[in-house]
Amino acid sequence: MAALMNAADPLIHPTALIHPEARLGKGVRVGPYVVIEGPAQIGDGCVIQAHAVITRWVRIGSNNTIGYGAIIGADPQDYAFNPETESWVIIGDNNRIREQVTIHRGTGDKAETRIGNQCFLMAGMHVGHNSAIADRVVIANNVLLGGHVHVDTGVFIGGSAVFHQFVHIGRQAIIQGNASMSKNVPPFLIGTGLNQVAGINVVGLRRSGMTPEQRQEVKDAFKLIYKSGLNTSQALAAAKERQWGAEGKAFFEFIAGSGKRGICDLLTSEG
Repeated sequence: MAALMNAADPLIHPTALIHPEARLGKGVRVGPYVVIEGPAQIGDGCVIQAHAVITRWVRIGSNNTIGYGAIIGADPQDYAFNPETESWVIIGDNNRIREQVTIHRGTGDKAETRIGNQCFLMAGMHVGHNSAIADRVVIANNVLLGGHVHVDTGVFIGGSAVFHQFVHIGRQAIIQGNASMSKNVPPFLIGTGLNQVAGINVVGLRRSGMTPEQRQEVKDAFKLIYKSGLNTSQALAAAKERQWGAEGKAFFEFIAGSGKRGICDLLTSEG
């Protein structure tokens, strides 16, 4: 990627402010009043819409759209952070990052906040420092991810949901709007309310191409953890007595690795 220094480039609005050390790929479009600091890197075919700010601490792949007024790579909201720290926001390819999204760089030397590929981050949502969003994740408007939140592949998060620091959301889970999570959400489930799950993301699993046999295994694993009457440790011990495929193994590995945060409780009729 060659350094862009020519304000007369027809793809670059004349009011955009681009540092000479910023590196832009082929066909990058930059709208009015955009600020791109150096040495930020932006890959081929990206579109940076009006009033967006991309700080020097950002590396963006190809064919991404950065929406109006988005701020990518600002300092983390951490009292202990030293602004001289070298830390990053790393964004993959083919993402849509809509207007007013904020993504903060990592806290700690060489730390990263990462966005994968083919994600859709809708207007006004926030990605806190050191968070990691995997591929094909959809996050609706005004969602707030605290620092160190991990979102696995294929997750969908409804509008205005909020997540405490260090929460982990397992793959192909769906989180209902306005949910509030300070516990981990296991893969394949529906997160809801305050630290609860409402069952299996049946529609999402079917749409993902998961076979009936694979979906049944998820159901069996869910029942063992949530409906067997065993506590988590007992259920994990019982799971070791049976052979599981990839989906079951992923489910139980997530549960076993949930650490101090633990996993969400099952929604009851009283809750």
